[in-house]
Amino acid sequence: MAQRTISFIEFRKVKDSLPKGSTQKLADRLGINVQTVRNYFGGQDFNSGESAGVHFEQGGGGVVRMDDDTIFEEAKKMLSELQEA
Repeated sequence: MAQRTISFIEFRKVKDSLPKGSTQKLADRLGINVQTVRNYFGGQDFNSGESAGVHFEQGGGGVVRMDDDTIFEEAKKMLSELQEA
């Protein structure tokens, strides 16, 4: 669990590369609510999911500040596993 700042473009690239059903798989792997994963990637349903500590400054020069990069790292790991298969 680490704080991290990356470009908005890099964050969107990972998010957009995840295949259908990935949010549920990430939630299952991490033992968290699926809506929390959706909120992490930009959703805003805080009635059934938690805030995920991600702060967006959108645009070409925008950044994403993550209070905790666990979900992001697990998403990258999932993409890597898919490429190896």
